[in-house]
Formats: sequence, structure tokens, C-alpha cells
Amino acid sequence: MTVEATGKTESDTSEDRRQGGSGWVGPVVLLLLVLGALGYEIRHGIQARAAEGEELARVTDQAATQVVSVVHPQPSAPMQEIVLPGNTQAFTDSPIYARTNGYLTRWYSDIGARVRKGDLLAEIETPEVDQQLQQAQAQLETAQANFNLAQTTADRWQALLKTNSVSKQETDQAVSNLAAQKATVDSNSANVRRLVQLQSFEKVYAPFDGVITSRTTDIGSLIDAGSAAQGKELFHLAAIDTLRVFVPVPEVYSNAAVPGADAALTLGEYPGRVFHGKLVRNSSNIDLASRTLLVEVDVDNAAGELLPGAYVSVHLKLPSQIRSVTIPANTLLFRREGLSVGFVRNGHAELVPVTIGRDYGATVEIVSGLRASDAIIVNPSDSLVSGTPVRVATPAANGGGSR
Repeated sequence: MTVEATGKTESDTSEDRRQGGSGWVGPVVLLLLVLGALGYEIRHGIQARAAEGEELARVTDQAATQVVSVVHPQPSAPMQEIVLPGNTQAFTDSPIYARTNGYLTRWYSDIGARVRKGDLLAEIETPEVDQQLQQAQAQLETAQANFNLAQTTADRWQALLKTNSVSKQETDQAVSNLAAQKATVDSNSANVRRLVQLQSFEKVYAPFDGVITSRTTDIGSLIDAGSAAQGKELFHLAAIDTLRVFVPVPEVYSNAAVPGADAALTLGEYPGRVFHGKLVRNSSNIDLASRTLLVEVDVDNAAGELLPGAYVSVHLKLPSQIRSVTIPANTLLFRREGLSVGFVRNGHAELVPVTIGRDYGATVEIVSGLRASDAIIVNPSDSLVSGTPVRVATPAANGGGSR
């Protein structure tokens, strides 16, 4: 066979081999490219889904975290005094009753009258007592006469006994009768004194200096002193030269309630005027219901400008400065354990008990439990507990706790 018969030379055969070998390279490369593209898409999808999961978890955690607004407590000026409400009372306030039965014949003092101790206020007519006194005096005279006879008889029998003219038994009887008659005289004398004293109660006198604040009787009224029940009040007498003012001092300021401390009183009806008093005593006991210490302030009222029952503001000086802060009233939490507020620390809520000083309405004074740097939660939910995750919605407001 010749070259021409076969129709191909060696060079043609070699060329065909090269063409056949390069025919499968293209599809392989294409396949690799497709697989790479698919792998990239798969990896990108996995990463995207992972990122979406993280975002979902972040959003979920954020939605589960309470969003709160906060304010900072505002420092209060150092307090030099506290102002507390009080009511004036008469130093001595007493009803005047009758001590004997009868009818009122005259009264001498009406409401508003100033009287001195021993002044005659009223007169009572007591016909029954007068008759009883006359009877008792007659009985006393009879008893005195019997006593005198018994005295004479006893003396005579004792003299006769010395000469043995009478018996010892008869003499002893005479002496015993003398002792019995003396006891009768003493009894009747006591009854007369009692009725004389009752008769003296016909005149009603003022027991102390003061002013008549009430008169509940009139001429002709039946006066029944009574023994089983309290009788009817005739007058009401109040000593107002010195007035008492009882003031409940909060426990946190009880160190200001020192006997001898000065106090100032102001009244709405005397604007610009100050009345000076003295803290004379305290109850030495904290009331469990109100957490206050009851103190008494005495005020000189010689001019009579202050009236019993008047409402006053009592200014008590504090012995030392008390540092405090003020916060809005809507930051307070009322719990069974006591009053508390919540503040934010490291992304969590913390509850702390506080002690209130003065209440200004929209704001309150806190004397212990807070610092000016604390971020206080405004309008906390009733379910807020320590450790609850919280997120501050806005930066802490300055001045949110100002008065």
C-alpha cells in the first residue's frame, strides 16, 4: 500500500490525534466553572442565611429588652430648716360644770370674755340643799345637847365612884354613853360641813385665767350635777396667754426635735409676720403608722393675736445640713417592702430603697438611697425587678428631677 492509497500521511495522523485530544478539554473546563459557580452560590447562601439568623436573634433580643427613659437626680440645696403643719391649742382648755343641783339665777360672763382666776361666772339657786343644811344644823344642835348631858353625867358618876356611892358598872356605862354622843356630834358636824360646801357651789368661779369660749346655759336652766352621769357643761374656759402647737416631725428629721430648740410660726392671716416659740418636749416615740415623732412647741400669746385651733406652719431649724436630691414623683415604685426606685447599671435595672424627705407634688426629696450620678428610670413598670435587661431610649435628661 502506498501513501497515496491510504490517503493520509503521518503528519495527517498526528494532526488528527491532536484535534481528538483537545475536544474533551473544553467541556471539562466548562464543567469546572459551573461547579465553582454553584459552590460559590451555595457558600454565599449559607453565609447570608447565617447573617439573617444573627440579625433575627439580635432583633429578637432587642425586642425582648425593655426600653426605658431615665433622668438624673438633681442635688438639693443644703436644708437649714423644715416646715411642717400644725394646729394651735390652748395651754389649758377645760369645761366648767356645776357641782350642785338647782336652777341658774344669773350668769356674768359670755363668750369672748376674759376672766381672772376666782372671778364669779354664775349663780345657782339650790332650795333643796338649803333645806337639807338647816335640817343638818338642827340635828347637830340636838347631838351637841345630848353630848353635853352625857359629859355632865359621866363627870358626876366618876366623882361618886371615888366615894363608892355608885357601882363601877354604872360609871362605865355613863362614860361609854359620852363617847357615843361625841361620835354622833362628829357625824352631824361632818354632814353640816358637806352641805355647807355644796351650798358654796351655788357660786361658780373661774378656776384659772382665760377666755370664755362657750356658754351653754341660761337663766332658769335646770342644773343637775348628777352622780351617775356627767352633768351638763355650763362654760368652756381656755387659757390662751400661751399656746401649744403639736407637730408630727418625720423620722428622718427627728434629730431636729431637741427640747429647747427655737421654732418659728407663720400664718396665712398674718403675711410677713413670724411668731417665735420654743420646742419644750417630744413624745420620745416614733409612731409606727406615720413614722413621725410628736413634738410640742409653746408660743407666747400675751397679746392674744393667735387663736386656738388656727392652722400654722412651724419652721424648725436643723442642727446640721442634710444633703438630699430631688427626683420626679413618677419614678417611685410602691412595693410591699417599702418605697424604692429603679436605676440603670450595666444594661440592667437595679432597685434600691429610698427615704423621702419632703413632697413637692411633681417632685419629691430623697434624703437617702440615691446619688446625683444615678440614671433613674422614669415610669417604671410594676413588674420591674433587679437584673431585668433594659435599654435607654434617649440620653439621660438633665433637669428631669428639678423642682
